[in-house]
Amino acid sequence: MNDTLKKNPSGYNEYSYIHFTIAAAVALCLCVVGLVGNVIVFWYLRFKIQRNKYTVYIMNLSAADALFLIFTMLLLMVQINRLIGTNPNFIGKENLYLSIEIFFDAMQYSGMFILTAVSMERCSAVLFPFWYQSHRPRNLSTIMCTALWILGCLESLLENLVCTTKAFKDQTVQCSAVQIVVFVLAIGICLPIMVISSFTLLAKVKRTFKQRYTPKLYIIIIIAVFVFILSVLPFNFLWFLMFFRLLPTDLTTASLFLAAVFSTVLNCTANPYIYFIVGKKWKQKSHYSIQEALQRAFREEDFEHNDLQSNKTTNTSSQTNLTAAF
Repeated sequence: MNDTLKKNPSGYNEYSYIHFTIAAAVALCLCVVGLVGNVIVFWYLRFKIQRNKYTVYIMNLSAADALFLIFTMLLLMVQINRLIGTNPNFIGKENLYLSIEIFFDAMQYSGMFILTAVSMERCSAVLFPFWYQSHRPRNLSTIMCTALWILGCLESLLENLVCTTKAFKDQTVQCSAVQIVVFVLAIGICLPIMVISSFTLLAKVKRTFKQRYTPKLYIIIIIAVFVFILSVLPFNFLWFLMFFRLLPTDLTTASLFLAAVFSTVLNCTANPYIYFIVGKKWKQKSHYSIQEALQRAFREEDFEHNDLQSNKTTNTSSQTNLTAAF
């Protein structure tokens, strides 16, 4: 990479590798900040706060984000070693890089699926509250998270073992099929579900602003999905365009790729601090703990009770109007 940077005839000079190294170092610092936040959230949701159907999803999402940041740090350190290290081509480098890539992608895909699942489940609870309360399996959250972890790991293994570096460059049929599947899962399935769920929850938030309670979980999901769409999905577009040669594979693309990694790291870093900020009581000047903020952020009783009450009120009002009409 160092030699490539020095010999590239584009707008980069022979010292461009310094800029890439600084960018990677900044990303490492950002990873540390995000890792601390996600570990704190996981710890409190696992050991300190009473578990409910939504904290199971958020706990697994925090675990996926934390592991993603760990493997991103390892990936960045390998890249920094390639740029300025004294032994960039150490023995076992390719196997190490492949192993890190597998875990890196597995955590990213698992986190994406879990965020999609929690937004879809909350949307279902809003649209069909009576059915949701009566027919939802008790352990659905655990079952879904387990299945989504497996799906994310399988997708990562498929992508990295079938679509190797050589297969990626040669654009083999198998690699092309894998890239299309990955793209469809992210853009064709997860993105529409997230967008529809977010707009549904946004409409619910707008309606509940007239009442005295604030559905904090709705706000958390909307913000988390919004940040994910803005930060992570460009990465999927970029990778797809790079594979099918719709984007030139020069240093400009390398810069865009590094920016996409930055955005993905920012998404994982932002999530735990979104929970803290939304759960905090801003009108109170008294000291509050992280545990209290997370309890307020993920409390489900209030807004689920109001969902049911709202629907009962709507049904009663409709029946009254029909009776009056006759």
